[in-house]
Amino acid sequence: MRAVVRSCHQSAPSFDDSRGKFASNRGPMKIGVIASVAHRTPPKNYGPWEQIASTLAEGFVARGHEVTLFATADSETSARLAGPVASGYEENADSDAKVDEALHNSTVFEHAGDFDVLANHFDFMPLTYSRLVSTPMVTTVHGFSSPKIVPVYRAFSDIAHYVAISDANRHPDLPYAATIHHGIDLEEFTFRPGHGEYLLFLGRIHPEKGTHLAIEVARLAGLPLIIAGVIQDQEYFRAEVEPHLGGAAVSYVGPVGPAQRDELLGGARALLHLIAFAEPFGLSVVESLATGTPVIATPLGSMSEIIRDGSTGYLVTDVAAAVAAVAEIGALDRRSCRDDVETRFTADRMIDAYLTLFERIVRLPRRPIRQAAPTPLPQAVGSPGLFSRADR
Repeated sequence: MRAVVRSCHQSAPSFDDSRGKFASNRGPMKIGVIASVAHRTPPKNYGPWEQIASTLAEGFVARGHEVTLFATADSETSARLAGPVASGYEENADSDAKVDEALHNSTVFEHAGDFDVLANHFDFMPLTYSRLVSTPMVTTVHGFSSPKIVPVYRAFSDIAHYVAISDANRHPDLPYAATIHHGIDLEEFTFRPGHGEYLLFLGRIHPEKGTHLAIEVARLAGLPLIIAGVIQDQEYFRAEVEPHLGGAAVSYVGPVGPAQRDELLGGARALLHLIAFAEPFGLSVVESLATGTPVIATPLGSMSEIIRDGSTGYLVTDVAAAVAAVAEIGALDRRSCRDDVETRFTADRMIDAYLTLFERIVRLPRRPIRQAAPTPLPQAVGSPGLFSRADR
């Protein structure tokens, strides 16, 4: 299958160049942005990796750089689009993820020489091609889905430029070029000074995201709960969520797009983010704060970096503390929540940080291909060949 390559100008967010601080001394860069092909870029509903890749690609274009976005063919962007697969494999039951990923990565690296820098937002797989080209690649580590993938990051750490999305997500075995928090386009989020009278859960419906805890907190607090997001664990949904649906107390509205997400976040009294894992970032937390809605979260992973306890939300360790936080949430200034996002988590701030890093990296001498000696191939003694002869 040949890659679909085109320019597309639909649904691209606008970024005000006057707000950006980046100023290049070498003119426009040629940047290849590698998005995931699990979902369309930007995603219609769920897809945080694809959302960040989209926000950055649009921002780089707005700053005057020559940008190619490697993503699904149905993606929408103001950059040049290279789409080797038709649609996201999570959205198409007929897709084979391994096949799509192979086509995607091979397309990127066939054209790697066309760019000054590659911006990898597709996990560890592109690293396995990186010794075959001299173009530097900046890999954003969006999280470690399993400890089993860490050896791949470690194996390429001598040539890689890793970006952590939070200090909490830095792995002790890896070198990092920078920590760059995610940023959002504030024009997509409406600040609402008054709080609503329902609680909200927004995210993957999965045990580690604490949907069942949100239900329990809402019940004890005496407030209705709205649940929005993709069902990632069907058995968990049937056992822990579905039995509570059907009345006014708990409702499930499914995955939501940008407009409905903005409305739900802004109308909530608080976002409940009672996670049970060390979350690398938590984009929905920042999105909630942007509408003025404070967040009640478990202090795991990046939550203490994002939430200012007692100002933009509360960090709690159990259900009882979360219920108490709900009772106190009305005392928080919703304007402070929005102001904090405007200071620390805007798309412009994120775009500038990446461009500053790219500028530093492209000034370095190009690395010769296969700079490091290849790892010796393993030697193994197998069974004799069918036509082998012992007397040879």
